[in-house]
Amino acid sequence: MEVTIGFALLGVLLVIGLPVAIALAIAGGVGLYMLGGPQLFTGILTTTPLSAVNSYEFVMIPMFILMANFIVVSGVSEDMFQIARKWTGRTPGGLAHATALTGAAFGAISGSSTASAATLASTTIPGMIKQGYNPGFASGVVAISGTLAMLIPPSGAMIIYALLADMSVAHLLIAGVVPGLLVTATIMLTIFAWVYLRPGDAPVAQSYSWSEKIRSLGGAWSFLLLFAAVTVVIYTGIGTPTEASAIGAFIAFLLALSRRTPLRSFVRAGLSTLEASCMIAMIFLGAQVFVYFLTMTQVTQSLVSWLIASEIPSIVILIAILLIYLVLGCFMDLIAMLILTVPIVSPLVTQLGYDPVWFAVITIVMGEIGVLTPPLGINVFVISKYTKMPVNVVFRGSYPHVLAHLILVAVLVAFPALVLWLPSTMN
Repeated sequence: MEVTIGFALLGVLLVIGLPVAIALAIAGGVGLYMLGGPQLFTGILTTTPLSAVNSYEFVMIPMFILMANFIVVSGVSEDMFQIARKWTGRTPGGLAHATALTGAAFGAISGSSTASAATLASTTIPGMIKQGYNPGFASGVVAISGTLAMLIPPSGAMIIYALLADMSVAHLLIAGVVPGLLVTATIMLTIFAWVYLRPGDAPVAQSYSWSEKIRSLGGAWSFLLLFAAVTVVIYTGIGTPTEASAIGAFIAFLLALSRRTPLRSFVRAGLSTLEASCMIAMIFLGAQVFVYFLTMTQVTQSLVSWLIASEIPSIVILIAILLIYLVLGCFMDLIAMLILTVPIVSPLVTQLGYDPVWFAVITIVMGEIGVLTPPLGINVFVISKYTKMPVNVVFRGSYPHVLAHLILVAVLVAFPALVLWLPSTMN
């Protein structure tokens, strides 16, 4: 009874537009009060604020956000786009392919999907439209390319998942590398298919000589430096993910400083980092209260026991969970989805015999789909805001990529080694 009331109250609070952090705290608090009265309620609320963020690993979140903001103000993303544009040249849909490659490169040095989508929107869409690209096609490519920051390390979503599920952050981050490359390839194959079927949506771009292409690689040093400072450091075990996040943020700061970035841009990056970090900390606080409530009701253990006793095939349960993520993605952002579901779903899939790292990556890919689906589609609204393009146009341009991603999810489900091989080679 208490569980039903808690989830119903949470649903109502989210529907009326209350912030996720406050909705979780209120629903969890009411549930705790029903279970144990004022003593249990006040006891947990007095310890939760500190325990929610009193973690060495939590430092990674603000550090990677700061790193992403320094990269945005330094203009590194513009350099990456120019390199990709010269190498894709006269390839059908060349600028779109350059956008996908830039999204992958930006994702490899930034853990923020929103920052990636906003940067790509301002960097690549004007150039594509100027070349005569269909606005829906151009915006759809940017929307899906921005999601690569969710998967390729350093991924904020991966860190949050690992903290919620008490998993190795390093292994989960590295597990996103190969799927991230597969997602990039999927985006590019979708672009090829679109251009083949509708060639008028992507006119042939300017071609460049081999000497121009090779010279352009000289601008890649900043990306390679940041990539080595984060992903290589984590993979080789030279430093922990927390240490890598601090190194990455410091190097990104030096890059921004070397490019004579105005002081007001540094201030803006700092304030943006502070706002995002406080928001995530508040969500963790609210989630901790709600998780305590779920733990007291033993709903997770009861659900796991019931499903195992029911003898429903594990693949059927897995497909049902993925469909739930697809539906949730239509109404809430990825962080909210993870906060609400990971404490329940992670123990369940482990009991079903699935690898938790593999399932975490599948969940993040489903989250990529979620930020493109209506009515919420946060990346779609970010792009619409930066380009003044109607939201429905961006949604239409994203549909082919949503379908392609669903096919990729099926491939990752069928071949778990695509996810698990690289982290298995770590020290």
